[in-house]
Amino acid sequence: MNISERLKNDATYIWKKIYQHPFVTELYDGTLPEKKFRFYVLHDYNYLSTSIRNFSLLSAKTENDMNMRELIEIAKLEATGEFKGYKEFLKKMGISIEKAVNTEKTFIEISYESFLFSTSLIKSFAEGITAVLPCYWSYSEIAKTHRNKLKNNRNKLYQEWASFYLEKDYLKLVNKIKNIVNKIGANYPYEKLTKVFKISSKYEYLFWDSVYRMESWPV
Repeated sequence: MNISERLKNDATYIWKKIYQHPFVTELYDGTLPEKKFRFYVLHDYNYLSTSIRNFSLLSAKTENDMNMRELIEIAKLEATGEFKGYKEFLKKMGISIEKAVNTEKTFIEISYESFLFSTSLIKSFAEGITAVLPCYWSYSEIAKTHRNKLKNNRNKLYQEWASFYLEKDYLKLVNKIKNIVNKIGANYPYEKLTKVFKISSKYEYLFWDSVYRMESWPV
């Protein structure tokens, strides 16, 4: 078992909760209220922007030229692939880019992003790249887990969104991150990697939960 599979296996109890979260299950079977999906798209669009910046930060931190090129390529794939997809979704939903950019971030978003940035800046490169893996990998695993539900999903927008995470380009991106973690983690203390992997996995669950509840600041 390689490092990434071991990390995922040790976080199974968290990932199962993600797979079973109402936002996820309702989105894939088509029963999710669209107001919740609109809320999600607005907030995830801004998270994606932060993620691209974090990859750029990690590319500057690594001392391995191959890793640097891989991370720059990942940032490029994100900027030209998933970002483009979100812009198209916003347009289809009648939401302007300006509204998305100016959407106030929730407490969970700020906390999750701060965790990723602080891990990349203060911790090692190995811990920084491991911390970003749960987000990208869990999306493809969610899609694989619930793909059969899409056959009866009558919401074309949800079908289109979910199908993206099964496409070859997205799975290629996930494998790039996994490969870096497997290589760099082979000679790194495992307990440090599993710690950040589990924290990020918990933040993934909390993000799904916050958008399902359409969480906002109390004041």
